Amino acid sequence: MARVLRMRLLVVLAVTLGSASAQSEVQPLNDLPNPYRTVRDWGHPPNGVPWAAVTAVEVSSDGSIYVIHRCHDNSCAGRPEPPILKFDASGKLLTAWGEGMFVFPHGATVDAQGNLWVTDEQMKDGKGMQVFQFSPEGKVLMTLGKAGVASDEPGLFDEPSDVAVAPDGDIFVTEGHSGPRHGNDRISKFSKDGKFLKSWGKRGSGNDELNAPHTIALDSQGRLFVGDRNNNRIQIFDQEGRYLDTWRQFGRPSGILILKDDTLYVADSESWGKDEPGWKKGIRIGSAKTGKVSYFIEDLESTTEEHSGAEGVGVDAAGNVYGAVVRRQMLEKHIKK
Repeated sequence: MARVLRMRLLVVLAVTLGSASAQSEVQPLNDLPNPYRTVRDWGHPPNGVPWAAVTAVEVSSDGSIYVIHRCHDNSCAGRPEPPILKFDASGKLLTAWGEGMFVFPHGATVDAQGNLWVTDEQMKDGKGMQVFQFSPEGKVLMTLGKAGVASDEPGLFDEPSDVAVAPDGDIFVTEGHSGPRHGNDRISKFSKDGKFLKSWGKRGSGNDELNAPHTIALDSQGRLFVGDRNNNRIQIFDQEGRYLDTWRQFGRPSGILILKDDTLYVADSESWGKDEPGWKKGIRIGSAKTGKVSYFIEDLESTTEEHSGAEGVGVDAAGNVYGAVVRRQMLEKHIKK
């Protein structure tokens, strides 16, 4: 009887501790099917200029594809190029905007109404550290944060890295990066009209702690999947900030996309060397319901430390996957075979 009780106690403890410890022992998932072929000549910036660092790609429900890049090389500070490019499904450029607005455009999302949200993660010359909401035509509808001000005060930002919008309009912004400032390492929540509601998180590696939360997305249950990049994991929260789970099987997450059917796409742009030994860079595809990883689109230079893989990821209605590549400054399209 004592042995049975002991075994039951161990089971209870395992459940209580959650899956985080088990996930820390996950082996690299590199040898998975890749049902895509890749092209790197889809879509071009206006006026024949080359791609700068491509940081995000988002597909709207009307089929439009928004690509965010950093104007010239890796910055928009003082540059005349538009960082926001809107394409149709064939790759034809429809319009572009955002000239002179951004310092370092970073994360993006499209809300249920088809509006585009973009974060500006750095600051210079009185600009940056904000989140913008644009209409599909490029009109500014809402601005969060204060231009050129980095702060941990409620409602302000320090390195806003990504944004997600719930079906009811609530807005969630991740803060923190790997740059010289490092940022707030938290998640801030706003109402649909931009009123600050709450924030949670602090720098660290435990549950509820974050180190460069680089990306955020919602699944069909309304859970928040946060790419806790410097901790090599996804942390899952409810919308009030309660910790739910930790997943490590998708690698080192830079970008997360979850479709309505809970297909989960995770762009691992930086798994290499001591950070994630044995893992290759690329886009892993699986389920937000079960956590199973089913496919892997291996990066062009999956074990090279000099270059990162895709940071942002988007998927169109045909199931084609787009990768936003920062260091190699390119947009990749992975076409379903």
